[in-house]
Amino acid sequence: MDLQSIVDEIAEVLGGAATIEDRAFRLVAYCAQSGAIDRVREESILRRRASDRVRAYFEGFGIATATAPVRIPADQRLGVLARICVPLRYRGVTYGYLWLLDSGAITDDRLAAAAPLVRRAAAALAQEVRSRQKAGAALRALFSVDPDVRAEAGLEVDVPAPVCAIAVRASPDAVASLWSLPRGVLADPGDPLTALLAPATQARDVARKVQAMYGTAAGIGGPRDDIADAWQSWREALHALRVAEAVDRHGPVASWPDLGVYRVLSRLPRTDLLELAAPALGLSGELARTVETYLDHGGHAGETAEALGVHRQTLYYRLGRAEHLTGLDLADGEQRLLLHLGLKAAPLVYH
Repeated sequence: MDLQSIVDEIAEVLGGAATIEDRAFRLVAYCAQSGAIDRVREESILRRRASDRVRAYFEGFGIATATAPVRIPADQRLGVLARICVPLRYRGVTYGYLWLLDSGAITDDRLAAAAPLVRRAAAALAQEVRSRQKAGAALRALFSVDPDVRAEAGLEVDVPAPVCAIAVRASPDAVASLWSLPRGVLADPGDPLTALLAPATQARDVARKVQAMYGTAAGIGGPRDDIADAWQSWREALHALRVAEAVDRHGPVASWPDLGVYRVLSRLPRTDLLELAAPALGLSGELARTVETYLDHGGHAGETAEALGVHRQTLYYRLGRAEHLTGLDLADGEQRLLLHLGLKAAPLVYH
């Protein structure tokens, strides 16, 4: 029986609304709500996790080390109704919590009657957590550049091909609800990067969803028909993430197939990028944007002026200023290419 079925049965036995959260106070399962509901319960369901203030309030009652149900009084300031916290412990380890709104009708005897279901919930949550941990470790091995490590990964992948790897920058200030991702998506919430493997058809949506959870950036690798080649997609995802963090027009989610020249530049080490960017380092801000836009438009002054929203004479003045600062002639094809590459490389130098 899965956690959703167990929490529904617990609610039926106890005659009250119930939710299950993991150890980090992230919502895992909840039953249909009826009767009184407080702001904390509502936000937990809508946002999938409790706030830091509420978490601190609950932990102040020793729930992290409790071995029996803990009755927690109401707090009007926090918008907390009285509730019962039942630690979900399996083999001496607390894997999460069962929460019950306490109207006074849930007696100790009724809690004792629900104890077998609580034990099943604890075992199911422990199995889910351990399964995620095992899959996460194996996923990292699957992404290794070392063929021997990949061969020993031992991951039974149930992800429909073609697949894409996804790299998302983690954040110490956010927790990603990876359990809410579609079935068939594997995830390892690592630090500093969260790694994912998703069906190619879902990769962009998954990357955007996880990126939004962290508020950072994400890179998507190219699709692979063979799961054994997923490590190559992971390499591409790392490069795409680098571009997403450095180049505004490609962020916050960058896909490897869409990166154009950055597919080459993102592979270069910082020393090579610095050398390539050198001709453009004398340009900054508005001047750099003007020249890059001009070169992106193939040297067409009219299109460039329109894209920038400036008069042609303003454009010509800026281009002349850029030539003076760089010592390059924009009428010379090779020198123009050198400056164009330098402008593209510059944002990547420090990423």
